[in-house]
Amino acid sequence: MLFMKGSPQEPRCGFSRQIVALFKDHAIQFSSFDILSDEEVRGGLKTFSNWPTYPQVYVNGELVGGLDIVKELAESGELENTCPKAVTLEHRLKSTINRCPVMLFMKGNKEQAKCGFSRQILEIMNSAGVEYSTFDILEDEEVRQGLKTYSNWPTYPQLYVKGELIGGLDIVKELKESGDLSSVLRGEC
Repeated sequence: MLFMKGSPQEPRCGFSRQIVALFKDHAIQFSSFDILSDEEVRGGLKTFSNWPTYPQVYVNGELVGGLDIVKELAESGELENTCPKAVTLEHRLKSTINRCPVMLFMKGNKEQAKCGFSRQILEIMNSAGVEYSTFDILEDEEVRQGLKTYSNWPTYPQLYVKGELIGGLDIVKELKESGDLSSVLRGEC
């Protein structure tokens, strides 16, 4: 947690600007609080931390320090070990794709499809008798757009088995018609 003057998008002092730049350069995941927005927090935190200046960085509720300390950590290579790294979109996509052996990215979820293509693929999946999980791409725009690029597949739904893209509705229909869908869903092909 970064207690700073301003926000990461609009720092209101040079020290806050520098610490935000360091965090971004090192892909550090952080939240922030603008101490200029609340005089009680601004004064109380100085007393609580026994640290007279801002910005102040806390990790797991413990004071790490201010800009000088963060600079030292960055220079020594310890910043990444001290502060949590931001999760990249690619990492998020890979972990979501591999959340379950059979993963369906669709508009809606198992209980309620929110488009005709998703409804059709749900009918096929439910008749296949294989356990699967769904991810509602309408709930996460970053995943919705990022997965199109990651998979090089421009439309939804998208079906993955054991982390590998099988395809969309047309491919799943073809697999069902050819009799290969069950073995593909079990990861045998």
